[in-house]
Amino acid sequence: MNYRYEILHPLSGRYARFFKGVVLPTIIGVIAGLGAISFFWMLDASRFFFLEYLGGYTPIPPGGESSLFPEPETPLNRWMLLILPVIGGLISGIIVFSIAPEAEGHGTDAGIDAYHNKGGNVRSRVPLIKAISSALTIGSGGSGGREGPIAQIGAGFGSMLGRWLGLTSKERRILLVAGMGAGIGSIFHAPMAGALFAAEVLYKDMELEGEILVPTTIASIIAYAVFAIRFGWDPLFVTPDLHFSNVLELLPYTFLVLVLAGGAWLYANSFFTIRKLFQRIPGPPHFKPALGGLFVGLVAFFGVPEAMASGYGLVQEALNGKVAVGFLLLVAFLKILTTGFTIGSGGSGGMFGPAIVIGGALGGAVGFGIQQVAPSLVDHPESFVIVGMAGFFAAAANTPISTVIMVSEMTGSYHLLVPTLWVCILAYLLLRKTTIYDTQPESRLDSPAHLQEMVAGTLQRFHVWEALPKRERELVRIDPNANLDKIHHFFAEVPQEAFPVFNDDGELLGIINNEALRVTLGHPELRPLILARDLAISVPLVTPKDNLLTATQKMGDAGVDEILVVDPKDPHKVLGILQRRQILATYAKRVKEEALRVVH
Repeated sequence: MNYRYEILHPLSGRYARFFKGVVLPTIIGVIAGLGAISFFWMLDASRFFFLEYLGGYTPIPPGGESSLFPEPETPLNRWMLLILPVIGGLISGIIVFSIAPEAEGHGTDAGIDAYHNKGGNVRSRVPLIKAISSALTIGSGGSGGREGPIAQIGAGFGSMLGRWLGLTSKERRILLVAGMGAGIGSIFHAPMAGALFAAEVLYKDMELEGEILVPTTIASIIAYAVFAIRFGWDPLFVTPDLHFSNVLELLPYTFLVLVLAGGAWLYANSFFTIRKLFQRIPGPPHFKPALGGLFVGLVAFFGVPEAMASGYGLVQEALNGKVAVGFLLLVAFLKILTTGFTIGSGGSGGMFGPAIVIGGALGGAVGFGIQQVAPSLVDHPESFVIVGMAGFFAAAANTPISTVIMVSEMTGSYHLLVPTLWVCILAYLLLRKTTIYDTQPESRLDSPAHLQEMVAGTLQRFHVWEALPKRERELVRIDPNANLDKIHHFFAEVPQEAFPVFNDDGELLGIINNEALRVTLGHPELRPLILARDLAISVPLVTPKDNLLTATQKMGDAGVDEILVVDPKDPHKVLGILQRRQILATYAKRVKEEALRVVH
């Protein structure tokens, strides 16, 4: 059944736009919100079983969340902390690489790749596999964030809905990004930022996909509301009452920019280096996440379990002023490595969550450190934790605008917008060519998806008659009973690329082109028997007023490089033969003319 026809055919005009722009994003929001609830429960259950029940380690949660399970009485067991990430990585790797290999790594990158290179298509099995594997990886102690998994889960729901309705690739891409934004906005208690992040993260340059902002915002709001009904409306982190009121603080904030840019550079490059290292290791990829988990386990075994799992509790403790400067720097460095080994080895998790922890730790170290040296420059060192969270990820992911909103919503405060914007923009400018998302194109001009749209849009603006070469005489036809020698004579003597063939009743049989003649070269014994009617190739028809996109599509559907141009009032009257190279030449000429007009 063609679901798109059955559901969308009765709709037209503004009703179709309302359905696609409001109703479908609302459906995606509900599904993504329910998916976020399910994933949060899976993640918390996995963490409780592995880290708390088996390992005896209870990570400190962020202030706005609490565990769904009672704290067990298991004593801390460092040997269990050593092997738990190995077990989680092993199970996750076997599941992912056996069923859905594209679910490995950090899911946001996979969503970006699907948007630009796969027509908005995500296999239906991916959301479930991503949820299970990420819950196992992070819950057992792997260093990863929940935004990557939920982004790919939401994107998968959007893609499935688009395929189920038979939507175009452009419409599927919009629903895919709406699902990404809805998932992130819900699970991070940040609906506005989820929508902006999904639109901004698609490119390295500071560009937003304007066409997706409205549906993504709707989906994100609905998803957040669904998630909050179950888990509450509080922001993720509980913060003290912080304000920016000392202009001299911009000096230490500028120093923070340098620290964050250096840390983000190390974060991105160490991740790609570790990933390449694991790709070179021989053997099936199924077992490599267990090797990455071994490194994480060693870090926890030797006394720094804060570098495991999500690590949001460290940020909350830093906001409460309860963490020493040296320990913040240590955790930031180890978190960079544990994340690289977890995700780079093929484990499933996000890069945003660890970046928030690393940025918060670096910001806290700078804020508390400067206050100890020059108290007059820093009134509230906790502010540097919040600003550090935003600035670090803005530099690492090329998302300066959405990250400002994201951190503001996660902390429930917009009082630090000035220093946050200052740090995010400067950090972004310092690291414009560095990103943790290697599928990000530079800009819309570099996106294969938009390149197709731009070419199609240009071809649609021009007509067949503009590309059809002007002829000084009538098009020469070949008699259907002409033999091969006579056909060769026509090609040798008449300056014409192809020849139409009509029967005695004036009905078009097709054309003879060079491709048709090439077929006869290997059969000299058939030369006396072959007639023009035997070589005629059926080709599509267009009129001079048809656009070049229509002509190109008809050529592609028929698998030919020529198409006949006929009189719209008399389909038997052939006006010319249009070739693919003539369409390309017209396209190139028009693009050049428009570029020169813009310049001048």
